[in-house]
Amino acid sequence: MTVENCTVVTEFILLGLSDRQDVQQGLFVFFLLVYGITVIANLGMVLLIKMDPRFHTPMYYFLSNLSFCDVCYSSTVSPKMLADFLSEQKKIPLNLCAIQMYCFGTLADVECLMLTVMAYDRYVAICNPLLYTVVMSKRFCTQLVAFVYIEAVIYPAIFTSSTIQLSFCISNIINHFFCDFPPLLALSSSDTTINEIVMFTYSSCVLGCSIITVLLSYSYIITTILRMNSAEGRRKAFSTCASHLTAVCIFYGTLLFMYFRPSSSYSMDTDKIASVFYTVVIPMLNPLIYSLRNKDVKVALRKLISTELYSG
Repeated sequence: MTVENCTVVTEFILLGLSDRQDVQQGLFVFFLLVYGITVIANLGMVLLIKMDPRFHTPMYYFLSNLSFCDVCYSSTVSPKMLADFLSEQKKIPLNLCAIQMYCFGTLADVECLMLTVMAYDRYVAICNPLLYTVVMSKRFCTQLVAFVYIEAVIYPAIFTSSTIQLSFCISNIINHFFCDFPPLLALSSSDTTINEIVMFTYSSCVLGCSIITVLLSYSYIITTILRMNSAEGRRKAFSTCASHLTAVCIFYGTLLFMYFRPSSSYSMDTDKIASVFYTVVIPMLNPLIYSLRNKDVKVALRKLISTELYSG
């Protein structure tokens, strides 16, 4: 079918995770619980860091930005997915599809880059502790966060605009639970070679640079920790980066599984399950990881809860 004969697409239909009504009802309850925990836990983390002076440090400044990103990140996907579980026709207008794609791409970049910045922060703290306050100054930390957001805002706009301008003549049914770039490119009747090359190149650069930075940071961190004479010093040093290392392994591990597994093992069902994990589950896990593995956070959280209970 030629481009001239294409019908202008004004909306898409999302197939979602399941077409069985009983399964959708169970999924709605589960993901509503997950989304509720995500919002409460991450906003609670942001509030705790802001209220407690002990957490006014670069590490927790980056963590508060990560928590804020997780709330927004999950909110680009979860509300629409929850609504679709309760509706028979899972439609999404073209303009909302574009907004969802753009927000998802932007916040995914922020998540990836913020974890990278946090790895550099841990490197300076452990490998150059005497220079930590000088290197990780308030101005420099603000500049790092500003760079993350500026970089993440620009490039997804290019991808989104170029993707939405493609022709969709064959179908408007997206075999996914949200508007993502790969399913839309697969749906298009236009030549998407340039789109795919640009998307793959940019994604590889961001993910590759992030992983390399994290690996280099932790190679120096591990080397420095092993050189410490005190066992207690090694334990404390490792505990300061254990939570971040756990979050990094989960997030990057999922992305590597998504984009670097053999094409022969690819399936849309597997892709959707992996997408659920890094769009919905990981934003819930991050604040739990940092709170459960951080003694200071647990103490401050218990103090805050007890204060609220007594004041009430």
